[in-house]
Formats: sequence, structure tokens, C-alpha cells
Amino acid sequence: MKLPRVLSGFRQKKRPMFTPRDRENIRWFWANYLKEKSPWLLVVLVLIMLQGLVYQQFLRLTEDGLRVIFDNGSVADLIQVCAIVFGLFAFRGGVSYIVPRLSVTLASDAVLKMRRDLIDHLMTLDLAFFERTNSGEIILRLVNQAQDLSQFVGQATVNAVRDAATVVIISGYLIYKSPLLFLTAVIVLPFIIWMMQAVSDKIKEIQATAENAMGAYMTGIEEMSNGMRTVKISGQEPNERARLLKATREIKSLSIRLQSAQALVMPSIDLVSAFVYVLVIGGGGYMALSPEFDMDGAAIIAFLIGMALVFDPARLLAQFFAKMQAALVILDGVRSLFRQEASIVDAPDALDHFDTAGDILLDDVTFSYSPDAPLFNKLNMTLPGGKTTAIVGATGSGKTTILSLLTRLYNVEDGQITVGGTPINQLKITTLRHSFSVVAQDIVIFNNSIWENIRYVRPEATEDEIWAAAEAAEIADLIRARGDAPLGPKGSQLSGGQKQRIAIARAFLRSAPILLLDEATSALDQTTEDKVKRALARLSAGKTTIVVAHRLSAITNADWIYVLDAGRVVEQGTHADLMAQAGLYAGMYGAQKQSYD
Repeated sequence: MKLPRVLSGFRQKKRPMFTPRDRENIRWFWANYLKEKSPWLLVVLVLIMLQGLVYQQFLRLTEDGLRVIFDNGSVADLIQVCAIVFGLFAFRGGVSYIVPRLSVTLASDAVLKMRRDLIDHLMTLDLAFFERTNSGEIILRLVNQAQDLSQFVGQATVNAVRDAATVVIISGYLIYKSPLLFLTAVIVLPFIIWMMQAVSDKIKEIQATAENAMGAYMTGIEEMSNGMRTVKISGQEPNERARLLKATREIKSLSIRLQSAQALVMPSIDLVSAFVYVLVIGGGGYMALSPEFDMDGAAIIAFLIGMALVFDPARLLAQFFAKMQAALVILDGVRSLFRQEASIVDAPDALDHFDTAGDILLDDVTFSYSPDAPLFNKLNMTLPGGKTTAIVGATGSGKTTILSLLTRLYNVEDGQITVGGTPINQLKITTLRHSFSVVAQDIVIFNNSIWENIRYVRPEATEDEIWAAAEAAEIADLIRARGDAPLGPKGSQLSGGQKQRIAIARAFLRSAPILLLDEATSALDQTTEDKVKRALARLSAGKTTIVVAHRLSAITNADWIYVLDAGRVVEQGTHADLMAQAGLYAGMYGAQKQSYD
């Protein structure tokens, strides 16, 4: 007969319940987020111990009450016992309200700080991390897994400590009453330990797979939502539906497997409990009947009640250890983001000032996104300060990559980039990046008013400064027309030209000395392009301006033009010079001019 799937791995060599990484993660979480709350955690522990003592006193009073009934027959004594029992459980009820309220508050505060640190850490990571990591995975760590940890620490763990305290205290009392009978009851303990270790391995394996599947599912939803325009135009709703349903079915299957593995624990404990009760009833009954033992009927009944009080929290405790394996996977998933390290950091003696008006030089720059796909090999370029330099070339020639290297979104592998004679890797990153204003084709627009979208780059800006930037970018009339109306997700209620003018207004408001224009007028109609060009002309006046453009009509007035092909400078000069060379640039310009005509 074949074993069930969830038991298929039990014959393999068992791994410890806590791996070295699990112990490291637990120490990390304790040291960073729980240790400082030790006084309050001690209060919670004391209250939990008092809850356990209530059960122990209940057993003692139950035994006394039974003797009152069987031996003395005093109604007054019985009433007194009942009143004390009621008072004890009223006290336990009050403590049962305080403990979860306090523990959830402590856990939520710890997870809040963890989320804060996680967000701070994410802000330090390189652009490359976000380009290779699915957004769904980041959302999963920040939202779902952090919340799951909060619930596990604030509720499941505290309940487990309460159950453990109950088991220890009641067990101690039962040992005091009859060591032999208790020893008979716990003879099955090794089986419980074996079962928990066996199940824990399977739960960890399934939970890790489930977390990865959930991250992929969330990424798929985001991709579907962002690309809904394309989905509907191309009539791909059935394919998207099938893709998401397939991921949903996979999550369902993993969830069932996980619950199946966890479900093995409870019936196993129930069977063990039944076996123990039979032993206690049989053995206890014999001890009560035999004159060799100091046990009467009241003591046996109290002992049985005590065993019931032990096994119920023991069942919950066993279930907790099963769920803990899933929580350890979640904790490792959250901490995996903290293990990511930024490679673009400030040098130990980084400078906080440089000549922003100086020439920008790329000196023998070598760079590749991956070892098997080199892009630049000893690239040399000079971008004069206070002048407008254009970079043109086919898609994939490296135009936008140059802007990324200038702003240290990536580090060069060899050679260096200098601004005003200062290597940019010797500058503080914030100082370097604050010297740039960027107007790009892909603009981040928030679901807020145009006013707030412009102010985003300088929250401290005055109203007059924002209005001046809006007027210069020719977007002020639209602000007056729309008022505080939100723009929709990713600015869905705006045209491409309106988004471009918001980006230009931001650049005016930021007023940095170096201006980067990355395809700032692409995909615009002629009328809109003329408006954007006028705004860009005002914006670039007196600044070092670097223009990346596919539409060559936008850069004919540039002071110098570099033509890239496969990461190499193949032509350079003014527009007139390049047209006279009748080379690649002239051919590209002629082809575009013919298509416009």
C-alpha cells in the first residue's frame, strides 16, 4: 500500500525542527524588534503564568469539592468552593482579555518597525535589484508576509506560551498527586515528538513553494492590470483569464497540500489522548480500589480533569509547532530582502560639492548589463558644460544607459566619469543626483492632482514657485481647469503631452544645473511637440543639457551630436557636419524626414 503524498518524505532522514538559518532569523527578529520590549513581554509572561495557576487551583478545589459532596455533605462548604472557583475563572477571564490586547499591540509595533526598516532598506538598493525582482515578490514581503508575522507573533505565539504554561503547571500538579499515574500517561510522548518532526519538514517545503507561487500570482495580476489597454485592444481576455486561473489553481493545490500536512497533527494527538485516557481510567481506577495507593475517587476524577486540561492545550501546542514551520519560511522570506546589499554606495570620503557647470567626461568607460552581453568598451565622450549635447542611435545602442551611468544608477566596470574634473564615484550619491533634472518619456504620475504631482520633487516649494514652474511648462491652464481632481492610476486621464509638461514643470521646480532629456518629445503629435519644445527651450537655457532622442528633428539645434551604434561612437559633430558626412546620421535623418512628409 502506498503512503499518502504528504507522508512520502517521512522515511527520509529527518532534519532538525530549527535549521541554523531558522535560529539565526529568530535571533535577528528578537534582537532588532522584540528585545527592547522585554519588560512588557515579562508582564505578559507573568499574566500567562497566573492563567495556568488558575487551572491548577481549579483542580485542587474540584478535588476538595468532590470530597465535600462525597464525605462531609456540607452545603456551606460546597457554596464556598463554588464561589472561589467562580472568582478564579472571572480573574482568568479578565487576564484572557488583557494578554491578547497587550501582545497584539507589542507584535504590531514590532512589525511596524520591521516594515519601516524594510522600506528604508529598499530605498537604498540599486536599480538593478528592482529590475530583476518581480514587484509581486516585494509586495508579498511588505504586505502579506509582514502581516502574517504580526499575527503569528502577537496571537499564535502568545497562545502557545499560554498553552505551554498550562501544560507545565498542570503536569507539575499531576506529578505531585501521582508520579506513577502521570508517567503512564506520558509514555506516548516520543511518538508525538516524532510526528511533529516528520510533519515540520513537509510543511516547510510546501510553504516555501506556496509563497513563491503567491508572489508570481501577484505579479501576474499587476501585469494584467497595467497592460489592460493592450489586452482589450488585442482581444486577449481569454488568455489572461486562463493564465491567472492556472496560477490560482496552483495556489489552491499548494494550500490543500499544506492543510493536509498540518491536519495530520490533530487526529494523531486525539488518538494519543484516547489511549492515555484509557490508561488513566484503568490505572487510576485500580489505584482507587487498591488499598496500596493513597488515591480515592475524588482524586481520580480530579486527575482525569487535569489530563483533559493538559491534552487540550497540548493539542493546540502541537498545532502551533506545525504552523510555526510555515512562519519560519515567511520570516526567512522577509529577511531575504534585508540580505540584499546595495553595490552603489558613498565612498568613505565622498565629497558633497563639485563644479556642476563643468564638462562631463566619459573616459574609457566599460560597462555591460551581463558578462555575456557587453555594451560599452572604452567609450569616450565629452559633454561640454553649459552646452546642449545630443546622443542618438538605434534602439539598444546605449543612449539611455549613458544617462543611467551619469546618475550612478549603475557603476561603470572600468574607466571613469567625471563632472568638472571630479569623478562621480567620489561624490555623495545624493549630491550627484540632486544636480540633475530629468524629463523622460516614461513619466511617473501619481493618482493625485496636477499640483501635487508637480510639487512631488520639492515638497517644501512655495505656491508661487509651483505656479511659476507650471506657467513655464504651459500646464497652468490645465491646473486651473482640473483643480484638485485626481489624475487616475498612472495618470490615465491625461494625454502624453500633458504628462510630458508635468515632467517639465517638475524640472523647472527642481531647477537643477544639469538637464537630462530622455526621449522627451517622442510619440507626440506635431502641435503638442511644439508646445513641449518651447517649454524645454526655456528649461535648458544656461544649463548643461544632455538630450537622448530618437526623433532627430528634436536635436538639430544641439551644440554637439554623438551617434552611437552597438555601444560605439561612430559619428560626432553638429547637425550640419553630420549631414555633410552623408553617413549613418544623414541616412537616419533623411528617412525620418521622408516619413514625416
